[in-house]
Amino acid sequence: MLTIALSKGKLIESALELFRRAGYGVAGLSGESRRLVFACPDIGMTFLIVRPSDVPTYVEYGGADAGIVGKDVLMEQDSDVYEPLDLWFGACRISVAALMGEGLRDRLSSKIRIATKYPKITERFFNERGISVEIIKLYGSIELAPVVGLADRIVDLVETGSTLKAHDLVEVEVIAHSTARFIVNRASLRLKHEPLVELIRRLRAALEPRASMLGKGRSSTTRRGKKKAARA
Repeated sequence: MLTIALSKGKLIESALELFRRAGYGVAGLSGESRRLVFACPDIGMTFLIVRPSDVPTYVEYGGADAGIVGKDVLMEQDSDVYEPLDLWFGACRISVAALMGEGLRDRLSSKIRIATKYPKITERFFNERGISVEIIKLYGSIELAPVVGLADRIVDLVETGSTLKAHDLVEVEVIAHSTARFIVNRASLRLKHEPLVELIRRLRAALEPRASMLGKGRSSTTRRGKKKAARA
């Protein structure tokens, strides 16, 4: 039996749909269920439904053989796991945002205060630019921090940008782009090599049509950008 850790929330339905396209019957599994463990003996798997931030921990320490989690979580935690697949769904970006009109205003006499749930990513990003920052760790409602004067900027996950706009915030810089990733415990890859390699192969095959479509879209965007640059 393989044990697979899935992230609660936005990623779970896309993850389950991917397993279905790969030919694995996951009937009865739902992101709305209160159950945390789903045994599926017909396909030789047990699914754990856990918080996104806990998925890399379960996989790294062997509580699960594999899992699905956002790249943003992996970047923040620096987990020692094998990352064989970009799953292409759950696309968003980790961005720096500030109140409208204050995006380029830096403090000269003190550190810039930044509210975020990504302290490691934030610290790395600004250290690489030689900017001194004071990081305020928050777990939710990050957008409120600049509004009430708690922070000068925020670093948060952005999908459409509508929440930022609702609080008069604008993106100043994009730190990184994030999509869902399939991760594997390194020891499990040796001890359960055949079933894990077969799972990876089938998931990759299920991803190919979408990956091809998105790849063409990115190529078209790049070509359009090059044409604009040439005309300029």
